This record gives sequence, structure tokens and C-alpha cells, in this order.
Amino acid sequence: MTDQPAAGAPLRISVVVVNWNGGDMVQDCLRSLVADGDPSGTGGVEILLVDNASTDGSPDRALAAFPGVRLVRRPGNEGFAAAANEGIRHSRGAVVVLVNNDACVLPGFLDALTAPMAAPGGADIAAVTGRVLLAGHFRPAGPDDEPGDGLVGRDGGRWVRVSGEEGGVRLLNSTGNLVTRSGNGGDRDWLAPADAPPAPAEVFGFNGGCVALRRRALDEVGLFDAGLFMYFEDTELSWRLRRARWRIAHAHGAVTEHRHAASSGTATSFFQFHNARNRLLVALSQAPWGVVLRAVGRTLVRLAVGPRRGPTARALVQALVRTPAALGRRRATDRTATVPRREVARWLMPD
Repeated sequence: MTDQPAAGAPLRISVVVVNWNGGDMVQDCLRSLVADGDPSGTGGVEILLVDNASTDGSPDRALAAFPGVRLVRRPGNEGFAAAANEGIRHSRGAVVVLVNNDACVLPGFLDALTAPMAAPGGADIAAVTGRVLLAGHFRPAGPDDEPGDGLVGRDGGRWVRVSGEEGGVRLLNSTGNLVTRSGNGGDRDWLAPADAPPAPAEVFGFNGGCVALRRRALDEVGLFDAGLFMYFEDTELSWRLRRARWRIAHAHGAVTEHRHAASSGTATSFFQFHNARNRLLVALSQAPWGVVLRAVGRTLVRLAVGPRRGPTARALVQALVRTPAALGRRRATDRTATVPRREVARWLMPD
């Protein structure tokens, strides 16, 4: 299958939702998208649900509830990146929007997310990433909370979810992706107040669960690296887009509400392994050599003194095995890039 739109009349927007055992969450997601768009495609919008061989019946329930949504079934679970690529290949829109199956869009999302591309001066914008709110309300962790409870900010502060709204505040999940000088990826504005002033309109990378992608840019640089399975696939593609002189923007008014890590959980060995491995592989394939060395050093320190040495060790071994392929991707990017790697690296943040 080529990276061309599916046959048929072109559409303005295609929305792709990747699902794996999404239960009721994917129903909520699709309900919000149908309310904001037009699942039949007659209004220039189509919605595709790409299912990674779910076993909980969620794709069939979704198809019954939303017959205008196109269902793309995959024979197995090869991860988010491969499924998103298949959804893009099946879609017809000039702009492809990706939304996490554990997120709901707020009214006006699609218009707000795609507006920067159509605005004067927006012809070189390849991706627009929205504003992602954490579902629920939170309070600062107190002395009576267990040490492992809650979400941890970059300042080390912890926030604990509260029941209902009383005594809690809304927090941000993301306004786009950042990368540090050791190759570590993260969400811009992680755990910032939800009512904070709008973030800068340009950001290093996009959040793969809340983004509009220009098909013409994808035709130029290619789709996600399916070998990453999940995590860092959006960062890797952001590197390639920027090296091809495309810009990545943030739309403050395009809002989703996200049940953070509802599918895998950030404390699981699954997350720890893929996060550590993919950080190394993306650095190898796209970042300056100084970033690669710092990424390896960070991994070795965690292997020596970190709390999860098993997943870290497996991540390092797999990264070593895949190093030739990562270096091949590095050379492939260099052959077509028009922007030096060091220029893109100016976006990198201190650790």
C-alpha cells in the first residue's frame, strides 16, 4: 500500500482514531468527534477508527453506534505508529487529524486545529498540535498521600486526582512536545494550570494524540516510524518535518480532554521499556551526536541506580540491536533534508 489517499473524492479533513481494547472510552471519543464533525464525509470530514485486533468488542460496538465512522481492522496489534500510518493511508483528507481513543474533543476542535494551516502565512505549517487537558480535577499531594500516588511535575511536585470538582483544579497535559539536550521527550506545559495564558504558537514538536497533519508534508517526509511501536513516534516525525523546513504550530483553542495513560500507564514496565528504548533510537536516527552521547549516558545512570533496572536493561539491549536500522534512517533523513540538524537542535531544552 502506498502513502497516497484512498480512492474517492478528496475531503478537507480525515480524523484517525487508533483503538486497542478501548472499551467505553472509544465510544466517548467518537461521540465527541461526530458532534464536532461529519462522519458521513458529506461535509468534508471523515472519521476512521483503526482497530489493533481488540478482544473486548469495542470496534463492533463503535461501528453499531456510529455507522458513519469507517472501521479499519488490523490483524494484530503492531502499535500506535503502524496503525496511525494505516489510517492515514486509508484516508482521503488533505489534512489528517489524530486523536487518542482515551480523549474527547471539545466543541469547535476541528475548526480551531486546522485554522492555522489555512491562515495567511500558514502554507509552511506541517502540523498543528492542540491543547490537551487532563480529565478530572487535582489537588497538590499532602503528607497523608502515598509516595507513589498522583502525577509528578518537572519541579518534583505531585498532584493527586480528587473525586468530583470540590477542592480541585484543572491541569494541562500538553500544548505540544519538547525535547531536552539528552534526547528526553516531554509535554510542554505538563501539569500547568488549565487557565494559564496561551502558550507560544510555535513549538518543537506535536503531540501525536491531538494533532492535524498536512498530507503534502507527509508525502514529502514519510509517515511515522512503525518500528517504535508507541511513544516518541511523534517526536521522531517532528524532527524530520523540521529538517524539511516545515513548521509546527500550537492552536490554543483546539482542546481535548485526555484520560492520561489510560491504555498503558506510565508506571508499567511496558511504558518504561518503550520510553527508554525509543528515546535512544530517536536520538540515534535524528539528533546531533552530542544528544546521542547524553542520551546513552542518561540510560547508563538509570541502569546503575534507577528503580526499574530490568526495563532499562532490556531497552538498552534492544536499542543496540536496532542501531544499524536507526543509523540507516539517519542517513536517509540527511539525503533529503534542507535544514541542518544543528539548526533544529536550537529548539532543545535543558534537562
